[in-house]
Amino acid sequence: MIEVFKGLRIGYAMTGSFCTFARSFEQAELLTGMGAQLIPIMSEKAATVSTRFGSAEKNLRRLSQIAGREVITDIAGAEPIGPKDMTDIMVVAPCTSNTAAKLASSITDSAVTMAVKSHLRGGKPVVLAVASNDSLMGSAPNLGELFCRKGYYFVPMDQDDVEKKPASLVARFSLLPETIEAALRGSQLRPLFCER
Repeated sequence: MIEVFKGLRIGYAMTGSFCTFARSFEQAELLTGMGAQLIPIMSEKAATVSTRFGSAEKNLRRLSQIAGREVITDIAGAEPIGPKDMTDIMVVAPCTSNTAAKLASSITDSAVTMAVKSHLRGGKPVVLAVASNDSLMGSAPNLGELFCRKGYYFVPMDQDDVEKKPASLVARFSLLPETIEAALRGSQLRPLFCER
């Protein structure tokens, strides 16, 4: 599998599911260790909001260090991704329900949604690592729309706490490399929903 990632240009976008940032950073490091080149992107909120899971400055610095380049944090910076053919595949990890809803409705109002839109113009795959507390409530129709949309692939996911958060879905971040490899072949890694 490592051969697949050597020189692969991955748009690596992060949105505001802050509790999953540590898992996302771990996967970003793994991908670069396998030879991938990351083009780092953060939504405006992911890049500027500090939480109990870390400061905005620290998170921004960490992604930049992993990728070895400055993080794209605005629409103007993300727009050239497609026209300049900067990416082979786009990953959004984590992908909040808010971002998924915007993608399902083709709303472009953040660095991440612009990055995805710009990347998709070339007909290339997008991988989403969903992380949201309401995926199985109001956000479910948006995810359903993206499940049916050509070019979108999902990191397999599970309900992380069925007792306290019965509508929550969180991607198994450890399956991100396998999901990327499958998406590059035009296949969805399955099973899509895992059991704990």
